[in-house]
Parts: sequence; C-alpha cells; structure tokens
Amino acid sequence: VCTGKGYDAMAQRRMFSRKITESDQFLDMPMSTQSLYFHINMQADDDGFVGNVKTIKRMIGASDDDLKLLISKRFLIPFDTGIVVIRDWKIHNYIQKDRYTETFYKHEKAMLETTENKQYQVMDTKCIQDVSSMDTQVRLGKDRIEKELDKEIDKEINSKDNKPTKKTRHKYGDNQNVLMTKDEHDKLSERFPNDLEKRINNLGYYMASTGKKYKSHYMTIIAWARRDKETTQNKPLDLDNVFDETDNSDQWARLEERKNASNR
Repeated sequence: VCTGKGYDAMAQRRMFSRKITESDQFLDMPMSTQSLYFHINMQADDDGFVGNVKTIKRMIGASDDDLKLLISKRFLIPFDTGIVVIRDWKIHNYIQKDRYTETFYKHEKAMLETTENKQYQVMDTKCIQDVSSMDTQVRLGKDRIEKELDKEIDKEINSKDNKPTKKTRHKYGDNQNVLMTKDEHDKLSERFPNDLEKRINNLGYYMASTGKKYKSHYMTIIAWARRDKETTQNKPLDLDNVFDETDNSDQWARLEERKNASNR
C-alpha cells in the first residue's frame, strides 16, 4: 500500500506493508488506534522516528489509551526523551540512498539494532553504553517501560470495569420531582394499576410543600400504602399525624370522608 502526493522527495511518500496492517494483531485494535498508527507513519522521518507524537495524537483526536496500546502491542518503541520509533518501519519502507535523509535523533538510533526480519529492537544496556559515548548515559530499560505500561493499561481497564453502573432515574408526577428507575415504575404499575399516578402526585406535592426529601421515592410510595392500609384497618384515623393541610387536596378530602364515616 502506498500513500503520498507523488512528489520526487521521498519524505512526501510513505509505504505500508499488508503483512503488518492486515495482521490480526493490528486489526484487533480499535479504529482510533489504527488511525493514529497511520498518521504517525506519515509524520515519521526516513528512519521511522517521530518527535511530536503527542501533537499528532491531539491533532486527530486520539486518546492516551490509543498511544499506550500501540506501545504495549510493540508497534511503537518509546524512548525516555519522548521520541518514538516505528518498529516495523523497514518492513513498510525502502528508501533509496539518493533520497534518504538520516534521522535527527541519532542518539536514540544508536540504541537500536535491526533483526533479520527487518524490525527495530532495543539493544542490551551494555551495547548501548558501547555504542554511545555521550556524557549523559541513557538507560532505556525496555522491559521495565513495557511492564509499567501494561500495568497502567490493566489498571485503567479494571477501574472502568469495576465501576458500578448507575441506573438512570426518571422524573414523574405533576411537579416532576418524584424520581425512580423504569424498573421501579413498572413494579409500582403492577402493584397499583388503578391509582399509581395519584400516589406519585401525592408524594410530589407533599415533598414540594414540606421540603422533605427521601432516599428512595419508590420505597416511600410502598411504605405510605402500607401505612394507609394499617391506619384504616386497625386504628381510628388521626388525620393530623398523617398529612398536614398543605397536602394534596384530593387525598385530604378522601381521608376526611373516611373519618366522618367511621364516626357515624
């Protein structure tokens, strides 16, 4: 696969090998991760190094997880300096000598070797120290970096998986202040098929007039139904202890009628 504008300079043309981009390991990644990989390849220099990978990530709207996944899957090799190199660069691209410009990141390049399969890999620490004679010795610690990235990704995934899913509560009643889930509303509909709307409004008006709050409006409606049943069956009805005068007038009138009937 070839992409570019067809200019003479090789820097404007990049190739992609189907051995890599059509492998299961590559295609199993999210589309956003695959897209980030293609854009990083397009921005790489003639040795496959990229010094502005975070800018590319922001430019295309990719996430930190996309970049971490490319590193953990070993499509990219990271350096402590923030530079990354595309591991399979030499599989993707063959650049003629007259068009080749060596990377600016020579120090990072000195840490790499090319395998028989034309893949970059990090040399041992001893080899790095032998090749690089710079004043500051950089220890890449490939295994340590990859292990830390794997742990970080696993931690983020587990934290998302272990998050309890919060069911959405919907608003009901004339005042739209009675909250419950759809399942709770369905259960109440079965329990009170004839007057559920009235019960919901009674609770809504009561909360609006008194300022009282309840943790579960679903359980409050059930508790009020039990209280009303026990009050009418077992005790003389004391209206002053059931509702105050700010309650729904329809409920109040119904209870007043019951009290008058019991006194006859």
